[in-house]
Amino acid sequence: MSPSPSAPAHTRTQVQDGPTAAELLDFALRTAADPELVAQLPLDPEGRTWVRLEGPGGSEAWLIGWPPGTGTGWHDHAESRGAFATASGRLTEHSLAVRLPSEGWQSLELAENVDRTRSLAEGTGRAFLEHHVHEVLNESEAEHAVSVHAYYPPLPLIRHYSRSGAVLRLEQVERPADWQ
Repeated sequence: MSPSPSAPAHTRTQVQDGPTAAELLDFALRTAADPELVAQLPLDPEGRTWVRLEGPGGSEAWLIGWPPGTGTGWHDHAESRGAFATASGRLTEHSLAVRLPSEGWQSLELAENVDRTRSLAEGTGRAFLEHHVHEVLNESEAEHAVSVHAYYPPLPLIRHYSRSGAVLRLEQVERPADWQ
């Protein structure tokens, strides 16, 4: 069944092109529940570790280890939709419940009440659509966390932001060549 012509463009794209955010979440949850795969990830007490996985339908996927106290900082995945699931430990996601302009700005003042926080224990996850701005953290002081992430289309870029109170500032744009 395809959406009506009046459906938002991002909805039409998801149905016609690659896995949906829900399908990416299903993959992340199933993969995170595979103890043999999760055990293959080398863990480093000082920094995050990762292994690239084969995601569904041409998506990009990663198994990521999070030492205690580490996080991503504020970022988005541009035009990619995605999902992640916690395989072990607990992750915290801070996100914005507002869609930001995708380009043409360096600094924005956020309105009140746009901040969201969710805790993702082992076996839980979340999906998101394009231009989702968030940060993911392992707030534990002693326990590593491991998670599975999937994105479609494969990440064209990641935009990193700094945040001071209500002000969000674009700091850096990374392209695939920067992290592979």
